[in-house]
This record gives sequence, structure tokens and C-alpha cells, in this order.
Amino acid sequence: MKIIFKTTAALLNLIRADLGRPHAFAHERVGFIAAGLTAAAADVLVLAHEYRPVEDGDYLPDHSVGAMMGPEAIRKALQWAMRSRVALFHVHSHGGHGIPWFSGVDLRENAKFIPDFFKVAPQCVHGAIVLTTDAANGQVWLDRRQPCRPVDVFSVTGLPLKKWRTI
Repeated sequence: MKIIFKTTAALLNLIRADLGRPHAFAHERVGFIAAGLTAAAADVLVLAHEYRPVEDGDYLPDHSVGAMMGPEAIRKALQWAMRSRVALFHVHSHGGHGIPWFSGVDLRENAKFIPDFFKVAPQCVHGAIVLTTDAANGQVWLDRRQPCRPVDVFSVTGLPLKKWRTI
């Protein structure tokens, strides 16, 4: 089984622009991507369709990380997943070029809070995405009891069409 993450160039450009904005004290910005799901043979196709940034007031001052979301940011994301019945993907950027990977802090924190989305939207997969200026990488949880797995393929529709494998 492959995990394929698709988005439009317009949505990806919007996300990158938002994540590039400065914040009063956080060193980076974060947000959430809502996605629909479909099966294609044995593969899981994740179709990104909406982005919501974490609001300025929902960051906590913490100099040990680039950005720390407060409980209100998580509550809003959980509520979005529950009301809209969508797959949610936490997203942030590492800047630079090429296929990125998550930092140790990212891996630890993702493992703590991403599985909580199954409490409110158990019918979906959930995950995390990290971006650079020209690529992305991701983790997906198929359910809360299994370890995460990597996103195998990213596809960006628009002109030009872009596609890359992460593994």
C-alpha cells in the first residue's frame, strides 16, 4: 500500500506564503491542512482541500522549539476534524530546498498529538507534513494504535505538474 498526498499548486502556494509570515515571538508558523480520502486499488489517496493557520494568539512562548501551539490551537483543530469529518495534517516549513525530514522535536511532538485526532475523526487518517520551498515530506497514522508511516508520493496539480517520491 502506498500513501499518496495530492494538493493543488494554489493551495500549496497559500500555505507556504502563510508559513513564511513572521510572528511576534515564534520562530516559525504552523497550521493544519484538511483533506478528503479515497482508495485507489490498495493505495490511500489523500486530497488536500483547505488550510487553516494557527492563530497568532494560540502560540505559546517557548524558546526550546521553533513554534509551540497552545491547547486552544489543538482544540480548534480537533473541533474542525470532528465537525467536518476531515483528515487533518499538521504542517510547518523548514525552508531550504530538497526533500525535508522532521526534526527530533517534530517526531516526538507529532507522536504525542496526531493520534488524538482519531478520538474525534476515527474514520480518517491523520498526519503531519513538513515543507521546503520546492518539496515536502510527511507522516501518516492509519489509526491511533499503529505506528506512523511515511507519505510515499507527493503530487501537486497545476502548471507545472510536480510529483516526487519521498522514499
